[in-house]
Amino acid sequence: MGKLYIVPTPVGNLEDMTFRAVNVLKSVDLILAEDTRTTSVLLKHYDIRGRLESHHKFNEHRTVSVIKERILAGMDVALVSDAGTPGISDPGFLLVRTCVEEGIEVETLPGATAFVPALVSSGYPCDRFCFEGFLPVKKGRMTRLSELASERRTMIFYESPYRLAKTLQQFAECFGEDRGCCVAREISKKFEEHRRGTLKDVAQWYSVHEPKGEIVIIVEGAPEKEKVSEKNRWKKERENPETEEGD
Repeated sequence: MGKLYIVPTPVGNLEDMTFRAVNVLKSVDLILAEDTRTTSVLLKHYDIRGRLESHHKFNEHRTVSVIKERILAGMDVALVSDAGTPGISDPGFLLVRTCVEEGIEVETLPGATAFVPALVSSGYPCDRFCFEGFLPVKKGRMTRLSELASERRTMIFYESPYRLAKTLQQFAECFGEDRGCCVAREISKKFEEHRRGTLKDVAQWYSVHEPKGEIVIIVEGAPEKEKVSEKNRWKKERENPETEEGD
């Protein structure tokens, strides 16, 4: 029986590839790629000449049983996505679950994942966090945001640059305009950017500055109710100061 390797690939900078990942890709019988054109650039860079086939969200339900049989017959297979760790908002879960159910060994290598550097660089607590990935584009989107409004942990989202400004506006409406956030863009690439501020301010920025590249949004968790009450009391007193005695 062969083995399935889950191999993370760089999210931007090709130098983020690990020695172990390169060695695994050179040793396996088959490499499954989300986009063979993208992966071919990586393989060429590291002089990896293994057999390459497509495995993406449009064909994985059709091909997973064939891949399973190949591994059971003794073939070692590596799965990669276009960038980052397969299975994290990328194809991979179905194949891994199938192999686990069949008793096939699955070995996942540590490596690049976009949300980790975005979270750590945000300045928000990262001891406990909530990874949401891509939200539903239409059905169920606002319901999910309403559910997350009281989430105390730091929240992590992936988003398309074409929807970023609108998404930040929706966050401001659901979580409050003063909630803090950090938008990480083009992680590990030449034009990497981390824009921090309130949801209102960052939404306004991206409404007039069109973003490009891969986007990770980090949103501050909901504050404790006691702190919210104290903040509201202070704000009310500041806006309506009481008349001092004797005036």
